[in-house]
Amino acid sequence: MYFSKIVSTGAYVPEKIVTNDDLSKIVDTNDEWIVSRSGIKNRHFSEDENTSVLASKAAKEILKKINKDPKEIELIVVATVSGDYTTPSVACLVQAEIGAENALAFDVGAACSGFIFGLSVADKFIKTGVYSNAIVIGAEVLSKYLDFEDRGTCVLFADGAAGVYIERSEKGGILGEELGSDGGKGMSLTGGHSQVVNAFNGQKKEGKDFFLKMDGRVIFDFATRKAPKSITALLENAGITKDEIDFVLPHQANSRIVEVVSRKLKIPMDKFYMNMHEYGNTSSASIPIALNEMMEKGLIKEGNKMVMCGFGAGLTWGSMLVEF
Repeated sequence: MYFSKIVSTGAYVPEKIVTNDDLSKIVDTNDEWIVSRSGIKNRHFSEDENTSVLASKAAKEILKKINKDPKEIELIVVATVSGDYTTPSVACLVQAEIGAENALAFDVGAACSGFIFGLSVADKFIKTGVYSNAIVIGAEVLSKYLDFEDRGTCVLFADGAAGVYIERSEKGGILGEELGSDGGKGMSLTGGHSQVVNAFNGQKKEGKDFFLKMDGRVIFDFATRKAPKSITALLENAGITKDEIDFVLPHQANSRIVEVVSRKLKIPMDKFYMNMHEYGNTSSASIPIALNEMMEKGLIKEGNKMVMCGFGAGLTWGSMLVEF
């Protein structure tokens, strides 16, 4: 049986840092209000780089670390809900930019669970022997969807990209997963809505419909219920105990959500890695940005076991067990 092992990581975030104090100048909020509700202090906003640019720079960083020829890449999966265009996909734009001319390339749209979904798809290609390697990236420029009159969303979301290079391995790597969707609650977090408008149906576009909209209470309740259940099921299916887990890497949405998940699972907070205070909620990019940071800090050692868990719009969730 083949496994998909994470060999390299990379990330890129825009240079512009927007603080809570910066936001307080344009929306009715303040640092204490934002930090107490989310744990977020800073975030990065793109000034002129679209999603494919961020994703391509992350991909180049991933390959640079292992001196990998882009022509050897067989598969590129980009998780995003903020692509440059409806078509072409961000993955195809990345393929062209980095020179991975032999790779199959496509996008996956599962919002804050997107990186886990993308990694799951790539893992299947490798485990079935179709491909021997892949790049999986989570990339978002969510600032272009923000309504800066809505303090419930504009203080949370941000821009960034990160990902991994995985390759076929005889052991280790991705050991298990637990994914799911609940479209019945999907309208509690929406973005990029477009009405059916044409020259013959008499409809007019509504200006605010395009922005991100979120029912925070529904999302908080969903995340704090579903994430612990998903992680518990994942570990039970894999025959792994909580004590054998070295790290839990959650989607970087809200520090209060992580605290509730930690309490429900009875896994100490010092096993949960968080960096949303510096990056905000970058949706599909949040888990790989944090993973890359952990790798660069030397926190992850060979043989360590990690649970990664995403949850959010769709509604979707996904947990994955990885051995390094």
